[in-house]
Amino acid sequence: MEKDAMQKITELLTEIYGEAFTGAHLKQLTENISACAREINRPRKPGWDENDVVLITYADQFSCEGESRLKTLDRIRARWLAEQFSHIHLLPFYPWSSDDGFSVIDYHQVDPISGDWRDISRLNNSTRLMFDFVCNHISARSEWFIRYLALDPQYADFFIDVDPATDLSAVTRPRALPLLSPFRDAAGRERHLWSTFSDDQIDLNYENPQVLLAMVDVLLHYLREGAEYIRLDAVGYMWKTPGTRCIHLPKTHLLVKLFRAIVDHVAPGTLIITETNVPHQDNIAYLGNGHDEAHMVYQFTLPPLVLHAIHTGSVVTLCEWAQSLQPVSTDTTWFNFLASHDGIGLNPLRGILPEEEILALVDALQQEGALVNWKNNPDGSRSPYEINVTYMDAVSRRDSSNNERLARFIMAHAILLSFPGVPAIYIQSILGARNDYDGVKRLGYNRAINRRKYTESEIDALLGDTGSLNYQVYQQLSHLIRLRRQHCAFHPDSAFTIEAVGESVICLTRTANNGETIIALFNLGETPFYFELPPGDYQELITATTLITPEVIVKPWQVMWLRQQ
Repeated sequence: MEKDAMQKITELLTEIYGEAFTGAHLKQLTENISACAREINRPRKPGWDENDVVLITYADQFSCEGESRLKTLDRIRARWLAEQFSHIHLLPFYPWSSDDGFSVIDYHQVDPISGDWRDISRLNNSTRLMFDFVCNHISARSEWFIRYLALDPQYADFFIDVDPATDLSAVTRPRALPLLSPFRDAAGRERHLWSTFSDDQIDLNYENPQVLLAMVDVLLHYLREGAEYIRLDAVGYMWKTPGTRCIHLPKTHLLVKLFRAIVDHVAPGTLIITETNVPHQDNIAYLGNGHDEAHMVYQFTLPPLVLHAIHTGSVVTLCEWAQSLQPVSTDTTWFNFLASHDGIGLNPLRGILPEEEILALVDALQQEGALVNWKNNPDGSRSPYEINVTYMDAVSRRDSSNNERLARFIMAHAILLSFPGVPAIYIQSILGARNDYDGVKRLGYNRAINRRKYTESEIDALLGDTGSLNYQVYQQLSHLIRLRRQHCAFHPDSAFTIEAVGESVICLTRTANNGETIIALFNLGETPFYFELPPGDYQELITATTLITPEVIVKPWQVMWLRQQ
């Protein structure tokens, strides 16, 4: 390894572990990193640009009888999605036991239903890939955990056994479930193991250097298999110290810095993205000083704030928050999204909206058919932490016409595509999916409302029916994505200003280094809005029309992308 890279990694290891990380540990880690660096010869794209748009999907999202799901996905991508997306975020495609993949049985294998590593490689030949690094926990059915309970010394202290009498009242709880889960080991002793998310997702003990070595081996494997974006799932919970909140602890940030240092050396251009569904200031802390932690953070505040603006007709709070979005450095940016495999998180709104406004939004959405997940607070109370709903049904009412649904939905995604950062679109969104109540009933959990799977023939029928809402969504959203990818004003780093023009209209301006400027107007109100442009001739990109008047009329729920000629 290069001396400066190894020195940085060694310094981080010393800061995290002190003398507990021995010379033998360091030798093993160094050898693994060096071997991986020698094996990887496919260059990654440095940084990001306006062409980067990510599709979020499950590997087993689509099926066709007689073949692996990844092969079907690749064919559907080529037919319907290749022109829109530069990257595919494959949600966990490893063998799993619960939580739709996020309870991983074996980090190093592909779930046989989805296919194998050859299918991943074939997909990687035609698109760039983003993998999930489920770094906080592992399945209770994993070999690691089974061998731990069998008292295999190789797996001693891989997990966190806590006396249930320990005061853990300060620990941040993301879900309304017990923090400790009881298991009995091979000697008949009952162990109470730390399980932040469920009794099938057992937290790893990073205080044990052997756990770090095992997880770095997982990270290196993903780099070998072609991952160019690495998503650190539930990363904020990695390090635990009873008596603290056990989230965002200093050593958690040091572990992220360590992963970043390893990735930067082994596969330069690979990007680390932290997933922390928390208030904004805690979230952006994972950008570090701009050069040593995450390259991108999920912009969790955007989905609920856009939803709040659409439901209230007021864009003021959205614009005030967005005005504060200054990147930490030119080496960091935002990972923007509206919908994902999870619900719409509410914690990022706390500190931005009063609690009564958050609860009012939750109540309004519940009345329109959304489901809600709750969390326990240290004082014993409960509060909503996410809304479970498709974004299509989130932005409209049950009695809305399809035209209204479409206008509101496209409006929301035009906002997403206009913001600084790299945009990501969930598969259900570009398919125009509605709430899947049958899936919730069949699978027994709220998040299934937005996780419908499809056969290839179903996709061809949905997107081939020119009269369907699905077709209209697919066509209009695809058009916006293609336009975005053609204009350097939408480069993630391009200059950005935003203001509320009155109560219901957003004026957002993006300016590229070469001077290209796009003025984006969004009318979230019910009446037309008259807007006076700076002098000049403009092309409205979405409709491909030329405007020669200084005043434009923005109709209710209309989006305009105006480029000065």
